[in-house]
Amino acid sequence: MDIGTNLKLLRKRLGKSQEEVANDLDLTRSSYSGYENGVAQPNLEILVQLSDYYRIGIDELLRKDLSKYTDNDWSKLDQGIQVDIKGQKLRVLTSVVSEENEDLIELVPHKASAGYTAGYADPDYLKVLPTFHLPFLSRDRKYRSFPIKGDSMPPVVEGSFVIGEFVQNWASVRDGTPCIVITKDDGIVFKVVHNMLDSDQSFQLCSTNPFYEPYLVHVNDILEIWKFVNYISPELPEIRLDDSDISKSIKSLQKEVHEIKSFVKK
Repeated sequence: MDIGTNLKLLRKRLGKSQEEVANDLDLTRSSYSGYENGVAQPNLEILVQLSDYYRIGIDELLRKDLSKYTDNDWSKLDQGIQVDIKGQKLRVLTSVVSEENEDLIELVPHKASAGYTAGYADPDYLKVLPTFHLPFLSRDRKYRSFPIKGDSMPPVVEGSFVIGEFVQNWASVRDGTPCIVITKDDGIVFKVVHNMLDSDQSFQLCSTNPFYEPYLVHVNDILEIWKFVNYISPELPEIRLDDSDISKSIKSLQKEVHEIKSFVKK
């Protein structure tokens, strides 16, 4: 695909001349005209400028034929959505399998978690991770285990490992679903997710600890989403009694105190 054709189409959609775009980008008109006409090829620095200016990914700018875009495609692009939210194009997911050709659950250790955003699709990164198998999980779905840091998601405590199911269609995520969200900036985060794709092209991430404020993450900043399945914890969750249990406990204590008093009097 000739990048010049795409540049010309994007410029005309903005209703600007070559000279206006060149001035906006601090380029000479002849330089920009050369990119559109195929006389010259922009270097990486210029590609980044063009990508930011037209609000389109470099990959789309270089590889896609924008003349074939539908109104819906342009609408998504104008809204800043540059990912396949519904997963209609298969997301690249590298996984480790056993000798019996069964998917294994990769466990991302705490030490390896910092590099996950760079290595999540790298076979060399994944093949050195510990793996395990849980027979009660579906064989038709893909799972991965992630480390939990901090105190934002009680009763899941720091040091636990959350097992998530890979989400192909992000639009299917329902409000209030606990998920492991892999973001470009924050890496691995475990939050309760609220789907705000229709209004903000984003997900709202909330903690179960009220001390932490909810925040929005745009879909362009998300690499993967894994739906919570279960977790492995080094600590026993705090036991909370309901009103009836508390009442029974108080009555039991009162009975014991009464018996002790009666024994002392004797």
